[in-house]
Amino acid sequence: MAVSSGEAKNNGNTFLGIELGSTRIKAVLIDEHFNPAASGSHDWENQLLDGLWTYRLEDVWTGLQGCFRALAADAEARYRKSVQDIPIAAIGISAMMHGYLVFDTEGKQLAPFRTWRNTITERAAAELTEKFNFNIPQRWSIAHLYQALLNGEPHVKDIAFLTTLAGYVHWKLTGKKVLGIGDASGVFPIDSTVNTYNARMIGRFDELAQGAGWKLNEILPAVLNAGDDAGTLTEEGARLLDPSGALKAGIPLCPPEGDAGTGMAATNSVAERTGNVSAGTSVFAMAVLEKELSKVYTEIDMVTTPNGKPVAMVHCNSCTSDLDAWVNLFKETVELFVPQIGKKELYDLLYYQALKGEADGGGLLSYNYYSGEPITGLEQGRPLFTRAPDSRLSLANFMRTLLYSTLATLKTGMDILLKQERVRLDRLLGHGGLFKTEGVGQRFMAAALGVPVGVMASAGEGGAWGIALLAAYMREKKGLTLEAFLAQNVFTGNSGTWVSPNAKDAQGFETFMGRYTEGLAIEKAAVDHLK
Repeated sequence: MAVSSGEAKNNGNTFLGIELGSTRIKAVLIDEHFNPAASGSHDWENQLLDGLWTYRLEDVWTGLQGCFRALAADAEARYRKSVQDIPIAAIGISAMMHGYLVFDTEGKQLAPFRTWRNTITERAAAELTEKFNFNIPQRWSIAHLYQALLNGEPHVKDIAFLTTLAGYVHWKLTGKKVLGIGDASGVFPIDSTVNTYNARMIGRFDELAQGAGWKLNEILPAVLNAGDDAGTLTEEGARLLDPSGALKAGIPLCPPEGDAGTGMAATNSVAERTGNVSAGTSVFAMAVLEKELSKVYTEIDMVTTPNGKPVAMVHCNSCTSDLDAWVNLFKETVELFVPQIGKKELYDLLYYQALKGEADGGGLLSYNYYSGEPITGLEQGRPLFTRAPDSRLSLANFMRTLLYSTLATLKTGMDILLKQERVRLDRLLGHGGLFKTEGVGQRFMAAALGVPVGVMASAGEGGAWGIALLAAYMREKKGLTLEAFLAQNVFTGNSGTWVSPNAKDAQGFETFMGRYTEGLAIEKAAVDHLK
């Protein structure tokens, strides 16, 4: 019989996971049965400064401290115990992947944090892709570094350490300059046969960067696998996270990971022929491969699971933002007649209405592009809704079209994997806001991709829960592989709710995609003429 979370705390077997997302920092404490036992969060936003999307490092620590205080308050309210009375067995740190954080030999930040959202490295990404014969997206850390080199930026010669946001926080908490292999795979290409940076490509980069004053291996974090010891919380690190003094030093930390890796852990998607799809502000799908792809595709990122297996990733910048804007407009309209309708209730009403729409959306067309989408060749975006005179405009068709548009760019990239490369996927697990209304986003995702899509209630805590699981794995693995540990210890009896592709929906989505692809010229014209 499973013990309660409170009893688990008496045993000291709790694990803390913290993830720094794009709009929220979240902490989750899990018990010895890997169930969320307490949580806390802190909202934050990136800033556009001097043309760059960034977060100030002071805001990182303000946010982490606020998040930890909220977690401690939640734990005390639930269990009448302070954090110092709840022994934590291990901690894990996760954050948005990619970006550019660089420091000199004394630990001084040399340039503002350039997040994954910046698309300023087009030349560098293109040149590295050609030189490596490996797709290097603009958001990757190595693209930012090489672009800074090409720009002749003065700080480059002083770089002693380059890392990600998760790697930075972990460094400050432990003193260790390391990355989990999943996060590292968004910094520089990984050789999955030896689970570290690709040596051939390291050598090629050093040839390109002659005269920089350093070799690439000298400034990159060391690569660790899931389960490896990544250091312990120092006294200085404990005070950075919890200035109150309740959190004690000496707690082990697992390798810091990126949000893609924690999403894989949180959805039990680290084994071959499995995958997961995260659909929120942005959308990305991960497919764990049985073999390498036959060639390089600029639409496909090659990253890894937290234990080093090759993963094909399709990443799209826009997903639900335009949909959310339309729901907010409907909320304003409805509240003229029915004051204070709940937002969750309205989302459910509108999503379920979409199920009543025609399979192809009735001839309507929508683009959800708040920013550029490399997969469809757009450097900028303009949210756009249009229709032909004979299209059938109804609320049901309108909502179905909006939901289809959140998945259209993802389908474009996934078709390369599933149709051209014949990648086999037995299942995809979904998480994120698109799946909050039961059975709708899940059904349309299955239709779009032709793969059964599941949703697990246990993944509701998202990446913070995922990195807490990786912290638990470091302490409790007992010789198991990560996929065996998750399958046997965490997800036993939690198979989720599954939806298989519906033939009528699938055919309707294909019809919609034909219209969507043909209409991309409209979206490009909007970018050109709507300033």
